[in-house]
Amino acid sequence: MNTQTVNKDAFGHPKGLLYLFFAELWERFSFYGMRALLVLYMTKHLLFSDEMSFGIYAAYMSLVYVTPLLGGMLADQILGYRKAIVLGGMLMALGHFLLTFENAIFFYGSLAFIIVGNGFFKPNISSLVGKLYKEGDTRRDSGFTIFYMGINIGGAVAPLLCAWLAEMYGWHYGFIVAGLGMLLGLLVFNRGLQSNVFEHHGLIPDEKVYNNKYIGLKTGNWVVVCSFLAVPFFAAIVYFCRFEHYLVWVVSTLMVLFLISVLKKVSTSERKKLLVAVYFTVLYTLFSAIFEQAGSSLTLFADRSVNLIGLNAAQTNSINSGFIIMLAIPFSLLWTFLAKRNKNPNSVIKFGLGLLFLGLGFVIFGLSANQADQFAKTPMFFLIIGTLVYTIGELFLSPIGLSKMTELSPLKYIAFIMGVWLSANFFGHFFAGKIASLTTVKEGEVSVFSKGFFGKISEFITGISNDSVLNQSENFQQLYSYVSVYANFGTITMFFGLLVILLYKPIKSAMQNVH
Repeated sequence: MNTQTVNKDAFGHPKGLLYLFFAELWERFSFYGMRALLVLYMTKHLLFSDEMSFGIYAAYMSLVYVTPLLGGMLADQILGYRKAIVLGGMLMALGHFLLTFENAIFFYGSLAFIIVGNGFFKPNISSLVGKLYKEGDTRRDSGFTIFYMGINIGGAVAPLLCAWLAEMYGWHYGFIVAGLGMLLGLLVFNRGLQSNVFEHHGLIPDEKVYNNKYIGLKTGNWVVVCSFLAVPFFAAIVYFCRFEHYLVWVVSTLMVLFLISVLKKVSTSERKKLLVAVYFTVLYTLFSAIFEQAGSSLTLFADRSVNLIGLNAAQTNSINSGFIIMLAIPFSLLWTFLAKRNKNPNSVIKFGLGLLFLGLGFVIFGLSANQADQFAKTPMFFLIIGTLVYTIGELFLSPIGLSKMTELSPLKYIAFIMGVWLSANFFGHFFAGKIASLTTVKEGEVSVFSKGFFGKISEFITGISNDSVLNQSENFQQLYSYVSVYANFGTITMFFGLLVILLYKPIKSAMQNVH
C-alpha cells in the first residue's frame, strides 16, 4: 500500500474530500447566488446610486474575508474546525433568509450575519481539507484543485438559478434559494461527521479550554453568543461604508502585530516560509482587487454595455465558474503529470502567470470597445473570452495559494494563516470598490484614465480617445469609463505578473522544501 494513502480513499483522494467538496459546493451556491443579485438588487430595486451600491458591496465583500482571521483563531484555540464550520453555516443560512424581508434593518443585518458566518465557515473547511493529506503528499495540489472545482460548481449554477427566479418571480425568491443551498451544505457536512470520514481531524483542540466557564457559560458557548452580538457591529460598518478605510487600518495593524508575535515564536526555517506566505498574500490582494470587479462593475458593464445573448447580467456571473468546472480537472491532472516528471512549475511562477493571465483578461474587456455598435454595446464574445483568460489566471493562483498556505504554515497556526490568506480578499475587495467607483460617469469628466500616459494606454487598447467620446452620447461615455479602467488595470497587473516571474529565485529559496 502506498504510504501516502490513508485508510479511506475515494477516486485516489481521502474520502473526506468528497464530503467537503459537496459541503463547500452548496455553501458557495448560497454565497454566489446572493452575490450575483446584490448590486443589481441595490441599483434596480432599492434605487441606490452606483457609487453607494459599489460602496456597500465592497464593504460587505471585504468584511466577508476579514472575519476568517478571527474565525480561524477561534477554531485553532477553542472550537475546532468542525464546530466552527457548523456555527458558520447556520449564521450564513439565517442571513440569506433575512434578505427576503424588505426592510433596511433586515437588509444590513442579513449581510452582517453572512459576514460573521463566513468567518467561521470559510477558513476552517479549507484547513480541514489540508488536514486530510500528510506532509509531502503529492496529491495535495490536485486535491485542492478538485475542492476548488466544487466551489465553482456552486458558483456556476447559483447565478443561473437565483437570477432566473429573481427575474421571473421576484428578488426574494432568489435569496430564498440561496439560503436553502446553505442548509444543504450543512446537511452534507453533518453526514460526513456521522460517517467519520474526517477521522480525528477538526475536533475541539483543548476540551479544558472549551469547557471553562465564565459567568455560567462555557467558553465555547460564549463564542456563539459573541457571534450574534457582533452582527449589529458589522451591520453598522456596512451601513457607514464610506468610513471603511479606518477599519482597513485597524485590521492591518492588528494583523501585522499578530504576525510579528507568531514570527518571534517560530524557528528560523518556519519564519522564512511564513514570510513567503505573507508575500503570496500580498500578491493575492492585487489579484483580488482586479478579479473582484466581477459581481460589481463587471455586472453593470454586462447589463449596460454588452449585447447579451441567452443570459441576463446577473447570470453572467456564472461564466467564470463554468470555465473553472471545465478546466479544474485538466489543470489538476496537469500538475500531477508534471510533478511525476519533475517539471511542475514552482508556485512562485504559477502566481506570476496567474497575474499575467488576469491582466490579459481585462485588457480583452478593454479591446471590446473597438467593436461597439451605435448604441455603445460591445459583442458578448469579448466578455466570454476575457473571462476565459482570467479564469486560467485564477486556476494558476487561487487553488495553489490555498494549498501552499497549509504547507508554509506551522501546524499550530494553520487556521490563522489560512485566515491571513483569505484576508487578501478583505483588502482586495476594499480596493476593488475603489476601482469600481472609477467606472462611474461623473459630469464633466469621463474617466480618470483619459489623459496623459494612462490616456494613451486607454486609446491604444480601446480605440477611443477622451476627446472623441465627449462628443458622443452618455452611453458611450459610460462604456469608455468601463473599458479605460479595465485596459489600464489589466496592463498594470500584467506588468506585476512579469515582475514576479523574473524575481522568483529568492522566494523559491525561502520556501525550502515546499514546491
